[in-house]
Amino acid sequence: MLRDSVPTPMEALLAAELPEGAGWQYEPKWDGFRCIARRDGDRVEMISRSGKPLGRYFPEVIEILAQVKEKKFVLDGELVIPSEDRLDFEVLQMRLHPAESRVRKLAKETPALFMLFDVLQVGVKSFDEQPLSTRREALEKFFKQNAVDGLLLSPATADRNVALGWLKRSGGALDGVIAKHLDQPYRFGERAMVKVKQLRTADCVVGGFRYGEKKREVGSLLLGLYDKRGLLHHVGFTSAIAAKERAALTKELEALIEPPGFTGNAPGGPSRWNTERTGQWKPLKPKLVVEVRYDQVTGRRFRHGTALLRRRPDKAPKQCTFEQLAPELKPSEIAELFGL
Repeated sequence: MLRDSVPTPMEALLAAELPEGAGWQYEPKWDGFRCIARRDGDRVEMISRSGKPLGRYFPEVIEILAQVKEKKFVLDGELVIPSEDRLDFEVLQMRLHPAESRVRKLAKETPALFMLFDVLQVGVKSFDEQPLSTRREALEKFFKQNAVDGLLLSPATADRNVALGWLKRSGGALDGVIAKHLDQPYRFGERAMVKVKQLRTADCVVGGFRYGEKKREVGSLLLGLYDKRGLLHHVGFTSAIAAKERAALTKELEALIEPPGFTGNAPGGPSRWNTERTGQWKPLKPKLVVEVRYDQVTGRRFRHGTALLRRRPDKAPKQCTFEQLAPELKPSEIAELFGL
């Protein structure tokens, strides 16, 4: 039976490849905020993956959910924000602001949408103990009967080749592909799904570095790529440096310290995620090139930290350009690809 308390979403385990064989359903993994949406009469709420309420940050989505005909439901989905030519995770993060006036302003300027991919309850009927095949049928029926602007239905397929095509296009609006067992019930809080991301590599210039928090040794390398004008832009970082290599690498980097480091977009200062010391960075001559593995690009930046693969002494820094990055999947292409 569906829990009366806040439900914990079913999670996914990262895998290297999409599972094969009969009995699987594949879905796009969207670049947004996971969210459980619940309605009981006039009460509408949205709960994050960590169990925190999201409704006050996305009042426009609360209004969307309040417009549907069905008065009682529990849905699993993703909050997303289309921004210009992509889904913008950074804009989505900006919506988590403490000031209500700011929230209301952003809700009008950058309205969010709610992408549905599972249903747990409609009316008095619970679906969480039903197999995914039944839940998907119920979800499609719910969407057809309760369609309103701002509410989207995420596509699904049982064809692995179609899913592989989605995976190939991931890295921008799409964060990868999810695989679920068609005969499996909704398993609250368990890693009962499989997620696969498209991992790619890029050669980057090390335009700067930050020291670690406790030792005067390198903590992370700041990565850059050149644009067509020859400007070096900060695109991300890597902290995957072997402990035994940090001392020697620190000396090598300190010998290269020279402003400005980045001639285009540069790293910012301290933020909520780092201290004053780690927020400071040292600019370097554009001499060192490294190859890194990344999973996603958003707004010409790596969305997550990258994995350091190797040094590239054979690569000229000027060869490290944006052209080597996979293009992001745009909302217009999403509509064409998925028929949204």
